[in-house]
Amino acid sequence: MHKKTIQNDFRHIPYSRFSVDLCKFRTMEKEFILGIDIGGTFTKLGLVDRKGNITAQAKFDTQAKEPFTDFLDRLDKAVHTLRRALDPAQKVIAIGVGAPNANAHTGYLEHPPNLRWGDQVPLADSIKKRFGLPVNIANDANAAALGELEFGMGMGLKNFVVLTLGTGLGSGIISNGELLIGAHGMAGEIGHVNVNSTANARQCNCGLKGCLETYVSVTGIRRTIFELLAEMTNDSNLRSISFENMTGEVISEAALNGDAIAIKAFKLTATTLGIQLADTTAHLDPEAFILLGGLSKAGDFLRKPTVKAMNENLFIAYKDKVKVLLSETPHGHAVLGPAALAWRMNANTF
Repeated sequence: MHKKTIQNDFRHIPYSRFSVDLCKFRTMEKEFILGIDIGGTFTKLGLVDRKGNITAQAKFDTQAKEPFTDFLDRLDKAVHTLRRALDPAQKVIAIGVGAPNANAHTGYLEHPPNLRWGDQVPLADSIKKRFGLPVNIANDANAAALGELEFGMGMGLKNFVVLTLGTGLGSGIISNGELLIGAHGMAGEIGHVNVNSTANARQCNCGLKGCLETYVSVTGIRRTIFELLAEMTNDSNLRSISFENMTGEVISEAALNGDAIAIKAFKLTATTLGIQLADTTAHLDPEAFILLGGLSKAGDFLRKPTVKAMNENLFIAYKDKVKVLLSETPHGHAVLGPAALAWRMNANTF
């Protein structure tokens, strides 16, 4: 079961371009990790104790097209405000960061697809200099996998794969209870395996064509929906929603409300995903796949056809042995993964 994070009695404090939730409940824990999740749209951060309780959290616009130094200034302000949630005897001992294309070996963001800060960004060193604390970074999906391992659906499992179905498709692999990083710090890029090698394959932001991410992600299902809107005559509330405003949650809600186009889009998306999960099973032999992110909010509209397609394409040795689970980690608690990373690196035990 997922460890419940502290959520009672919050007050909302607006501050410039970011918002902060400070919890009035005071945990007895003395040490905290500052968990930071950097996304192309928002950056989320929180103070997390070793039990996975979030004492305070914040969110601000990443403004990915602005200079990296501007981002660091906004982060500095958010952290300063967050620390107001702590008593004098409590302290932050380390920082964990999850970000796109973050290399745990080098400490750099390497060619981040949705961040216009350069091809090689010294993320770990820059944050360490700002705050004077140990900093550990990881690919955002790898961090999410650690969050599920320590605080979520992965508790009690040793071999599983986390898939984050957001703007893109990220994945993190836990093998024998440890995060699989790889020789170059980039293991687990399942979103960039090829699932369509035809001339009409979709273009991916990574520069390749036909990547899984272009079909199985919020961006991918948006493309599928717009194709279906042109092909199908069914009434649909999705017809009045722009591409940019068609979030995973909006699409999921449409499916849950019986929208035929949304339901078909999920079936097509899930079939592509399920076939790839069967292939990944042959490589890794996991106990489970854990799905999270905006698309996972559709529940069984995503999970059931995914399981069906996976089982239809599994090598017989794996039949009925691999689970597909939907994460129960509350949406917005992306900071738990980076915090789990830093706790593992900076504490002897949980």
